[in-house]
Amino acid sequence: MVVIRDWAYMVRIRVLTNNELTWKKSFEVIMLWEFCSAIIPPVLGGGFAFAIYILNKEKISMGRSISVIMFTSFLDGMFFALIAPIVYFTLGHDLLFGVIEQGDAAKLSYGLGLAYFFWVVYFVVLAYKILVAYALFINATAVKIFLMKIFSIGFLKKWKEQATKTGIEMEIAALELKQQKGGYWLKSFAATCVSWSARFIIINCIIKAFSNVNFSHYVVYARQVVMGIINIASPTPGGAGLAEWLFGKLLGEFLPSATLALTLAMVWRLISYYPYLFVGAIVIPRWVKRVFTKQEIESES
Repeated sequence: MVVIRDWAYMVRIRVLTNNELTWKKSFEVIMLWEFCSAIIPPVLGGGFAFAIYILNKEKISMGRSISVIMFTSFLDGMFFALIAPIVYFTLGHDLLFGVIEQGDAAKLSYGLGLAYFFWVVYFVVLAYKILVAYALFINATAVKIFLMKIFSIGFLKKWKEQATKTGIEMEIAALELKQQKGGYWLKSFAATCVSWSARFIIINCIIKAFSNVNFSHYVVYARQVVMGIINIASPTPGGAGLAEWLFGKLLGEFLPSATLALTLAMVWRLISYYPYLFVGAIVIPRWVKRVFTKQEIESES
């Protein structure tokens, strides 16, 4: 599943760059992107800005780099926008947010509190993705003006420069995306669905390997959708801490003991998070040597 996840990311980045990146370069880009995402909190955009820089150094024009990375973010958001209501309406509140026994006030409060937070994050992300969609496909200039006006308000002024930059990036991305054909959209979204599903199924495999408790793979998958959306609001790099806590709370009932839940949460992170720190550290020196000239390295330092 780890291999499938990264392979799907590589397919997506090749599709979005019209196969200008070789498989080797695609691997390096994805590893560097995952490395940046692992050290930058999701709430701050993960490795978004660094990903644009990485692509640009691969001789993809700045406009196209912005377009590709912004569109990947949009595709990720659309995956969650579609999958969240699907799992909610096919399973229902109780199965999605934990078994809530009648008369158990603690579980009821926990389940409702988690659900409220989940939907708040979901609708905030959905609203932003709708705004991005409007900018990318309808009127980017209007969105830029809207952002500039909003961030001209008193306490928001300190983010006005960043908002203006975002608006300009949306204009550039919109111009690039309007030139693309249907296959571009379908292949990239299919790769997005495969990559996220493979990421989730890693946990299904771990629980199946270590637990003798009968469980529904679909319920485990669905609860990871909840974990993925809530983790977007994490203030820590890679969602560290929050991800492990959610694992125990949402998936602990499928394991024979709380101790095993904690252990498997660490196993999960060792498989799906920490390797990118090590791989990234290995890839970075080789990538820098390949894409930078000696003068650029000296000036960067």
